[in-house]
Amino acid sequence: MSVFTHLVVELGRLLEPVLAESATAAAIVLFTVLVRLALHPLSRAAFRGATPLAGCLPLLLQLPVFFLMYQAFSSGGELLSHRLFAAPLGSRWADALGEGGLFGAQGLVFLALFGVIAVVAAWSAVRGRRSAAAAAAAAADAAEKPVAAQKSAAARRPAVGSGRAKPGGKAGTGARARAAGGAGARARAEGGHRAGVGAGAAAVPELSAEQQEVMRKLGGVLPLLSFGTLITAAVVPLAAGLYLLTTTAWAVAERAWLERRKARAAARTETPGTERAVDGAARSSL
Repeated sequence: MSVFTHLVVELGRLLEPVLAESATAAAIVLFTVLVRLALHPLSRAAFRGATPLAGCLPLLLQLPVFFLMYQAFSSGGELLSHRLFAAPLGSRWADALGEGGLFGAQGLVFLALFGVIAVVAAWSAVRGRRSAAAAAAAAADAAEKPVAAQKSAAARRPAVGSGRAKPGGKAGTGARARAAGGAGARARAEGGHRAGVGAGAAAVPELSAEQQEVMRKLGGVLPLLSFGTLITAAVVPLAAGLYLLTTTAWAVAERAWLERRKARAAARTETPGTERAVDGAARSSL
């Protein structure tokens, strides 16, 4: 804990000429940003779904840091004398209410902290619900595509044997041979298409109605858990509340950035294929 305290104190001294008595609070925010930058590779691995453990590591590795922050501003030490505006960094919301009430000098600092946390939690809840809805829609589309492809292939099967050949003569024999060759080509194409559909169906498991309902309910409940940060910030020291605010805002912004990058990469991979399809259609029309 002495190393942590020394690091925060040194960061506060660097920021003190600009931020005066709130320099230590800014040092806590900066320290949290440095921790999240160090954990960014793990967050990217968790977003890609590399391993089930990757999704838990960023949270688990932050627990010791949060514990050190809590201990440093709960027990006696040199950090307890530092403030964020009028509120000591070691004070809790109950202490602020006892000093000047809800709208006292210290109470207003905590209200501002709670307000920013609520905005971040609302942003996280909205994005979580959108992501859950998009994932459910993608799963439903993936389950419907093999069925639609099989129906389309079944609808084309009667056309295979519909070619008529003229009876008699070499011309009739050639027509029947060409018809047989075309039927074989179409049968091979349909066989390859059905194999691709089967592979796609095996790769994307179909979700039952019960599973889709569970996903819908979880998509509505899980984003609300982000508001639990408000309850935690109300019972921990102000310094720990600043850490929670910074790490939560970083996590939401980081995930939004990763999702945007993923969407751009998907758009770039789809665009060349679309251009080739347009060029092929243009050549065939010529």
